Amino acid sequence: MPTLYVAPGACSFGAHVALKALDIPHTIKVVPLRQPDSPIYTVNPQGRVPALVLDDGAVITENSAILPYIADLKPEAGLNAPLGSVDRARIQEWIGFLNSDLHGAFRPLNRPALFHTDEATHDTIRRQGKTRLFQLLDTVEKKVPENAWLVGNRFTVADAYLGVFTRWVRRRDFDWAQWPNLKKFADRFDVHPAVIAAEQAEKAV
Repeated sequence: MPTLYVAPGACSFGAHVALKALDIPHTIKVVPLRQPDSPIYTVNPQGRVPALVLDDGAVITENSAILPYIADLKPEAGLNAPLGSVDRARIQEWIGFLNSDLHGAFRPLNRPALFHTDEATHDTIRRQGKTRLFQLLDTVEKKVPENAWLVGNRFTVADAYLGVFTRWVRRRDFDWAQWPNLKKFADRFDVHPAVIAAEQAEKAV
């Protein structure tokens, strides 16, 4: 069965949710990040999660690859859409945006030292990063349906991935008033059975 390497609170949660939604046999390995002796380096030299190890030992990294792969393990579950369909393109569109834009927008807030080693600059980096993050959340707000999932009115891997970032927003205790549709999405996501199952599984390890 496939093994998914995850870290608490990390972007790997989306892939974990997708596996739980499919209800197929899998193993979860919770690992620490940014520690030289972490087991993650044995499967991904970059030390990042998620990493998916298949039965034959093949390793897949990056959410943009792992999420569609997981969804296609059980296509009848509807976590992706048929090849050549507009819905499939929309799901990939969301994954691409979340992976390349929204995820990166949290880094100046979380790790300003990546952008400058001088601690005197870190508050400025965080402020500028917050401005950019809020612009992107405004964009998401305009695209998120008020009372539905992102694509095709069903839960897909795009929702599993966006839910990671709504949890990060909650963690920072930002004011949701300017993002009412995103807040409704976050509330739906948090009570989805696959989300609850993934959360419980990561706490149990």
